[in-house]
Amino acid sequence: MALTAQQESLIVNSWDMLKNDSADHGLKFFLKIFSAAPEATALFSYLKDSSVPLDQNPKLKTHATVVFVMIAETAIQLRKTGKVNVGESNLKHLGAVHLKLGVTHAHFALAKAALLETIKEGVPCIWSTALSDAWGVAYDQLVAAIKAEMK
Repeated sequence: MALTAQQESLIVNSWDMLKNDSADHGLKFFLKIFSAAPEATALFSYLKDSSVPLDQNPKLKTHATVVFVMIAETAIQLRKTGKVNVGESNLKHLGAVHLKLGVTHAHFALAKAALLETIKEGVPCIWSTALSDAWGVAYDQLVAAIKAEMK
């Protein structure tokens, strides 16, 4: 499903509100994932033997920020380019890493729910079904591109 001009506008407007606190939103996104699936922490080598609480782990915060910003930037450029544009080598790397770690469809679905909940909490004044759908379409296209590289 292609992103419409209206969906692009909704994503851009919400991202304008979220981006200044992208580190906090990114961390909340990952904490939601780990709350719903504590076993997912095992997918991250730097969390396995860490005694630092998740919400204070600097490596997690850095990773979470990168992922959250990448999702948003991919969503924003999706309509302009008509495809996920993370960079071919980055996309291949994402596919290979997700494959190696055994990331499944269920993991991606859980992350989508966590992402949408994080955005909803981050922009409650403009949250709507249309905004949820827009972010959902963009996320699904990013995931499809990652899955295509999981070979």
